[in-house]
Amino acid sequence: MNDNDQYITREEAAYEVELACRRLGMLHIAYAKMLVKKFGKEQGTKLVLEAIKNYGELVGEQTKKAVLSEGLTADPENFGNGKSRSLPKLGLCESVDEHDGELRVKNCTMAKVWRELDEEDLGGLYCYIDTAKYMYYNPQYKLTHAKAMPCHKTDYCVFELKQTTEKERDDFFNGKDWRYLDKKIMRGDK
Repeated sequence: MNDNDQYITREEAAYEVELACRRLGMLHIAYAKMLVKKFGKEQGTKLVLEAIKNYGELVGEQTKKAVLSEGLTADPENFGNGKSRSLPKLGLCESVDEHDGELRVKNCTMAKVWRELDEEDLGGLYCYIDTAKYMYYNPQYKLTHAKAMPCHKTDYCVFELKQTTEKERDDFFNGKDWRYLDKKIMRGDK
């Protein structure tokens, strides 16, 4: 593509988004490493998770607002549809598909960056965005990982939508440790 071209190919568009996603992956690692270095592993990790939770609030509330503006309810079937879609269709990952009834995201661009930098543990903290954004969209549900690429050393993530408990909602919205809401990231369970 040159500067005079009016259109770009699908492949070029995907590459441009991939470049932006790589930068976002590096940005996450840069601030996470700085917080851990400055405040120690425990406190630094808490601060990273606080930032991710705040980011999740922004994404979840924006998604909810867009869904409601279309006259829809903030239910799971409406998340990310129409004007509420907040992720790019190209470049964020290699593919998104159903596999044996599971939602799989293959080769997340940011997770590949974290693997290249040997920072999958710190990178994996970013994955809590999925739980946080969904809790702010509709606190009755949480989006969790059955597998997370950075935590399980795979080339894909598997997502599960689950109903939340009153305790989970209380812990999440009242400043308690909420990492257990997505145990597969927390411990990297296989």
